[in-house]
Amino acid sequence: MAAIPIPTRQLFIGGEWKHPALNKRIPVINPATEEIVGDIPAATAEDVEVAVEAAHSAFNRNRGKDWAFASGAFRAKYLRAIAAKVVEKKEVLAKLESIDNGKPYDEAAWDMDDVAGCFEYYADLAEGLDSKQGTPVALPMDTFKSHVLREPIGVVALITPWNYPMLMATWKVAPALAAGCTAILKPSELSSLTCLELAAICQEVGLPSGVLNILTGLGPDAGAPLAAHPNVDKVAFTGSTATGSRIMTGAAKLVKPVSMELGGKSPIVVFEDVDLDKAAEWTAFGCFWTNGQICSATSRLIVHESIAAAFLDRLVKWVKNIKISDPMEEGCRLGPVVSGGQYEKILKFISTAKIEGATILTGGARPKHLNKGFFIEPTIITDVTTSMQIWREEVFGPVLCVKTFSSEEEAIDLANDTHYGLGAAVISNDEERCDRVSKAFRAGIVWVNCSQPCFCQAPWGGLKRSGFGRELGQWGLDNYLSVKQVTKYISSDPWGWYQPPSKL
Repeated sequence: MAAIPIPTRQLFIGGEWKHPALNKRIPVINPATEEIVGDIPAATAEDVEVAVEAAHSAFNRNRGKDWAFASGAFRAKYLRAIAAKVVEKKEVLAKLESIDNGKPYDEAAWDMDDVAGCFEYYADLAEGLDSKQGTPVALPMDTFKSHVLREPIGVVALITPWNYPMLMATWKVAPALAAGCTAILKPSELSSLTCLELAAICQEVGLPSGVLNILTGLGPDAGAPLAAHPNVDKVAFTGSTATGSRIMTGAAKLVKPVSMELGGKSPIVVFEDVDLDKAAEWTAFGCFWTNGQICSATSRLIVHESIAAAFLDRLVKWVKNIKISDPMEEGCRLGPVVSGGQYEKILKFISTAKIEGATILTGGARPKHLNKGFFIEPTIITDVTTSMQIWREEVFGPVLCVKTFSSEEEAIDLANDTHYGLGAAVISNDEERCDRVSKAFRAGIVWVNCSQPCFCQAPWGGLKRSGFGRELGQWGLDNYLSVKQVTKYISSDPWGWYQPPSKL
């Protein structure tokens, strides 16, 4: 597949490209080749100040009539125009995503379809907002009338991760803009290229200046001052639990609302009545898709003891058949992990599991045929106990750990044995059992006879240390709306609570 040049971009503030205040840049490394292929601007607190001011004035421009309090239909036109541009530029965007992040090209192309679909979906919801304004509230007194207005929460900071760079940004940008908020997007410094192209698209479609500002840079230099800024009305964050905790601590000082989509250590429970091949493919997909770098990855396989040996045998055959290559190669299904730092971290998880007494059933190292790039074979680890690090901590790489169970109760207890609660999957041909287990899982998302499908119409988010708040669907829009009660006194009679002063 033909290589493409990496565009050189600046920060996008107030509808214009601006050089970062300190003129610093961060190299972009292609994880498949370990070569520097370009660079991105590095924002600092000075740039955050300018971007927040731009978002603030865009929100308040013409008393909000230009954007925040314009009709939903007006904003929907821009969201649809962005979606159309994404479709038009799909191939270039997908190539940039693959070069930047390491995900297989076919997967990046699928992500771009989802990006366009998400902007379209929130354009529809923005239009739907208009008819919902002024919803009456039934009151027990006929001397009053009450209704509700749904209004944008204000200036929002959107801090997004590197595993789905453009899609995770869209999950926040599309509903925030649909609601009438103005936003500052801070993507991960490990993969920001497509978010900078989103800025170019906003410019092309004439999005009003300052409505969406995009700052690339390091977390401590740009993300932290953005999250803590007093003129930011809300922070929406996707990323690690540790960073989420820091953002919440800062927000608490200003009583600032946050929504958090954090880590996971999700289970996939495979019962004894399954078709081994179907279950094996979903198990592999649930953990190794996106090179294993998904917060909702079902990375703990809990399999019935009566089929464990046969199932693992099938699973290893499926996994050995996964094509590992440069993401741009035809048919690639597993690319490199995102960075050298991630690569080292994942290998350390694998070696710790060995030291703790677990068995590496397959994988666990660099593929023999690739001598450069941050490639790790899909890895399956058995003989795991519940106290091991590999069972308890999120790896964020292509690593699956396995335990067996004998009863449904035991399977549920093992599934829920985690600080996290993002996703969970059950695979069985017994529908009633699937229903029981789905209800028993302590997780925000449950998959039955599959793992990882995601639709922008359905709510996404977790429990426990996986965060709170829901993205996508109507819930995603509600994240960025504030509800205002308006109550009128409609009687012609005086209120009559106090004695009127005597009439002279």
